[in-house]
Amino acid sequence: MRTLFFAAAIGLIILLGSSPTSSAQTADANITAKYAIGEVKAIDAAAKQLTIKTDAGSTVVVSFGDKTTYKKLAPGETSLTNATDVTLADLAVGDRVMARGTVSEDRKSVPAVQIVVMTKGDLAKKQDAERAEWRRRGILGVITALKPETKEITISHRTLAGTQSIVIPVSDKTEMRRYAPDSIKFGDAKPSNFSELKVGDQLRALGDRTEDPLRFNPQKVVTGSFRTVGGVVTAIDPATGEIKINDLEKKRPLTIVVKQDSVLRRFPPASEMGAMMGGFGRGPGGPGGAAPGGGQAPQGQPAARPQGGAPGAGGPGGPGGQRPGGGFDINNMLERLPTIPLADVKVGDTIIVSSTQGVDPTRLTAISLVTGADTLLAMLAPRPQPGQTAPNPAAGLGNGITFGIGLP
Repeated sequence: MRTLFFAAAIGLIILLGSSPTSSAQTADANITAKYAIGEVKAIDAAAKQLTIKTDAGSTVVVSFGDKTTYKKLAPGETSLTNATDVTLADLAVGDRVMARGTVSEDRKSVPAVQIVVMTKGDLAKKQDAERAEWRRRGILGVITALKPETKEITISHRTLAGTQSIVIPVSDKTEMRRYAPDSIKFGDAKPSNFSELKVGDQLRALGDRTEDPLRFNPQKVVTGSFRTVGGVVTAIDPATGEIKINDLEKKRPLTIVVKQDSVLRRFPPASEMGAMMGGFGRGPGGPGGAAPGGGQAPQGQPAARPQGGAPGAGGPGGPGGQRPGGGFDINNMLERLPTIPLADVKVGDTIIVSSTQGVDPTRLTAISLVTGADTLLAMLAPRPQPGQTAPNPAAGLGNGITFGIGLP
């Protein structure tokens, strides 16, 4: 959402004959000598000021007067050609604004000559539409092979009905982007190319199915090197947004940093799994959802965990969350769970966290976090053979959880 506004701002900067300051001059790309961009946090009409917060967390006080002009711009527009005139009364907390004027030397205030706004409601509609398209025409998986000579990417795409290898050929027309280290936002992914890809990377592609259900033609590809860990919460600091966990796999303490753009969800208990799977994906049994492998899941019980799966008729982007191989797309299911605030995460909860590969291996900035993950880990863990001990609770993390790359 924020990147949409920033892209529009770049177009406006070009139109108005100015340019961003270099990183050497300011650490905040949303503040330059000629403008400040941020989300409206407060409006004081009596004092003729509004307070905005940039994506980097800087606070800027924007003052306005009788000569200040106001323009409303639709998301996706990159010039003022189609902007409409509005007034101060049309601005609201949560809107995104670009305040044009001579910014103070300390970068903390700007007397606005013009304020350009993208409303919170318009941005939300744009984002919802983009997310819907990525869900409908998208595919998600882990890169298992690369063919540089043909620029073909093979991914492992897992559903509860089994795992399939999907080939994704890219060309010069394919828009490729990649998450930077310690970045958690889909919109902040940087322009990339085939040579940056690595086996083990997560990939999300937007495109179309082919006649071959095991091939996918992409328009856009977003990749990244992610780390997924599971652990039990030992402490929570709401003031700093930090969660302490004991890592299930390596048995060591880790700190999870939850930021404004982190997405938190709660996985339902086992008693609710049957109803959830019926709602998030329909198997061959039609509405209500058949248990993978045949047969209806008992009411109130989780669907049977698959032992494999043959390719099905439905290709990527099928209805109801289905993907190649039929059954349920577990990652699509996770993304459709309702979001929760940090206050809903409790000490003692089992969580799964996805983050980019950062500088400090003991601190992870959460892109996605799922709490109440005991049931999910049990579903993903390999079943022990007779006489074998039960596997580590985190044994299934590399076997289907690919939710590092979020949605727009």
